This record gives sequence, structure tokens and C-alpha cells, in this order.
Amino acid sequence: MAQPAHEGDRFRVVGGAHLQGDVRVCGAKNSVLKLMAAALLAPGLTRLTNVPDIADVKIMAELLTRLGCKVELDIKKSEVSINVPEKPSHRAEYDLVRKMRASINVLGPLVARCGEAEVALPGGDAIGSRGLDYHIKGLMEMGAKVRNEHGYVIAKAENGLHGAEISLDFPSVGATENIMTAAVLAQGITILDNAAREPDVVDLGEFLISMGADIEGLGTPTITIRGVASLKPTIHATIPDRIVTGTWAFAAAITQGDIRIHGCRASDLEVPLEKLVSAGAVVTTTNDGVRVRMEHRPKAIDVSTLPYPGFPTDLQPFIITMNSIADGDAIVTENVFESRFIFVNELLRLGANVRVDGHHAATRGIDHLSSAPVVATDIRAGAGLIIAALVADGITMVEGGFHIDRGYPNFAEQLRSLGADVTRVE
Repeated sequence: MAQPAHEGDRFRVVGGAHLQGDVRVCGAKNSVLKLMAAALLAPGLTRLTNVPDIADVKIMAELLTRLGCKVELDIKKSEVSINVPEKPSHRAEYDLVRKMRASINVLGPLVARCGEAEVALPGGDAIGSRGLDYHIKGLMEMGAKVRNEHGYVIAKAENGLHGAEISLDFPSVGATENIMTAAVLAQGITILDNAAREPDVVDLGEFLISMGADIEGLGTPTITIRGVASLKPTIHATIPDRIVTGTWAFAAAITQGDIRIHGCRASDLEVPLEKLVSAGAVVTTTNDGVRVRMEHRPKAIDVSTLPYPGFPTDLQPFIITMNSIADGDAIVTENVFESRFIFVNELLRLGANVRVDGHHAATRGIDHLSSAPVVATDIRAGAGLIIAALVADGITMVEGGFHIDRGYPNFAEQLRSLGADVTRVE
């Protein structure tokens, strides 16, 4: 699997590219990490296929190893095998959890299996505060006692968990996943209202069903979980990564290119693809994916990020990048993460005309950007800056390459296969 890059790694990007050719989408980062965590629910050997070759998978594998699992990664087969012991450890240490937000997804399975969990408060991307209030509230309503102590979330359910009616104030993906993975082994019925509907949540639910869980309502705002006594190991294929798919789709539009994206599901990206059509792109579905072609300068388009099935917040850096070199003015409204506009500060260094006011970013498109040193602050911002650098004059150095490795396997190599001049510099 991919080795985590050194934090000093940079990408050297030569501007003036028109990306053309074929790419294949990997398994979904936002799904596989949750599937790996949920494997803790059943003792024995669980195998996941279509596993992406990204750094976060290796971090999660190490976390599960420390919890007592035997984990084997097979690069060539894109598989991970997780052999879960009868009694896993229940403490997830800070040195790993701080590197990746998805580490918090071991909380629900550990409370369900062990009756207790100690999980360090997570780290990850610098895109705003993402509190655990909804996670904790759900577990407490199912009978757990939860406290925050010395930087750890400590949850105990000495008499086991029980079903409950839980309503989320916001359809949090992480809270939906943690509540669902805790409820599958709880006594009684749990009804989760205003649940997240993302394809990644549906994938996790289908994985749990294959383990023997009783779940209804996946993909709807109300999920019903009937607790069972035990679950069994399973084999499951990770869904394609819709954010990586969207990245390549916007890369085609931004660089006035033509990219055929294989191994993806266009149905998971209806709103973003519709926005690209509004911007002037030609979008066609194929037998195994989608083709995006832009033959002229894109038109600026307004977008508001929303939970699924709305426009994904993870694609916000790409829509702002496109608007920055598009014809016209546009406003992007961020409704999910309040600090995601940190990315704009770096885009301004490339000459973009963007003004941020609260949750809104107003752009006035210019013909092209200009090269400058920039820094990636999160996974999607890093990929967005590299694509922005492809339409800038001169050579741009993008620091923070380790962020990009957390979500995009062999990003520089794939870009070069599409005609870009992008290299890794240590």
C-alpha cells in the first residue's frame, strides 16, 4: 500500500495543461476506512476488496493492529484482510488517531463489542470544527456513559447497549455511522432520524447486513436497526470513490480537457455533473463510468454545498477553482464546514479574484492564474491547488504533499498519464 509521504514533500506543477485520456477511480476513501473499523464487530477474518492505495488505509490498518487484529494489505489485489480477535483492545491511542478523522469510527464498534471504548479525540484535515456531540448523544441514548477525559472520549456500557429513538439535529455522516455500528449489536430496535444518506453510509450499511445485521432505510432520512446477538465476518467490495470521480470531472472542465473516467458511478454525482453541464461541459455516461469534455472556457456557476444528495463539500475547492478561471461572476456558499475557505487564501496567491464573506466566496473569473508557492491544508485543497496550478503561467510548487497521499493514489502519475507535467519533489 502507499507509504505516507514525508511532510516536506512537494509537487512541482508546470502550467498550461489540457488533460486528456483515461483514468480509473479507486475505492472510496470515505467508505473503506469505516468498513475497516466496522470489521471489529465480528471475530474472525473479514476481507475487503477494491481497497484504495492511500496513506489513510495504512494508518487505519496500524490502528486495528494495535487493537489486537491481524491485518494484511495486498497491493496487487487491492485487498485488505482483517482477522479480529474474540476480545479486541478497547483503547485507540492518540499518536495514530490524530492523523485521521475516520479513526473515531472505531468508537461505536468497540462499545458494542467490548462494552467500553477509549478513543483519542481525532485529528485530520484543517477544514473546521467537527465536534463529536452527535456521536456522544446517540451512544448515551443507547445507554452508554460517556465522558471526555485527558483528550480521550471514554464510553462504557457495562450492561450493554439498548435500542433508542435518536434524532440528529444535522445529518452527520460520522455520527450516523457510529450510531449504526453500535446499534447493530444493541438489544431492541434503534430508529435513527435525520440520518446521513451518503453512498458511503449506504455502503457501510450493506456491509453490516452482509455480516448479519438487520437494517432498513439505508439511503433515506430514517434508518431502523434491529439489534442481533452477534455478527459474522464477511467479504465486501468497497464502492468507487465519488470525490475522486468528481476531482477528475472538474479537472477536465478546468483545463479544457477531455477525460474518460472508468470504474465510477455517475449516479452518485448527479448534482456536480449537472453543474458541470451548466458550466458548458459535455458530460456523457459510459459502460463503466463517465466522460467529461470542455471545449471552451467554462461559465461561472453558483453552488451551495449540502449533505447528500446535494453538492458535496469535498468538491468545493474544485468548483471555486473552476469559477476563478471561468467567464463571469459566481458565489459558492459553504453550508457544511465553516473553515473550508482556508483553501481560498492559497488560491489568491495564484492570482485568483475571490472574496470571502462568512459562508460565501464570490469569484470574478480571469483568463488564467499565475504561478506561486502554495501550501495544501487538507486532502481536497491539495488536489484543488495542483489542478489550479495546471492552468497557471509558469511553475507552481505545492507543499503538503502528504495530505494528497491520504486521498489520491499515485496522483502525480495519473496526471502525467493525462498529459500534465507534474512531479514529486522531496
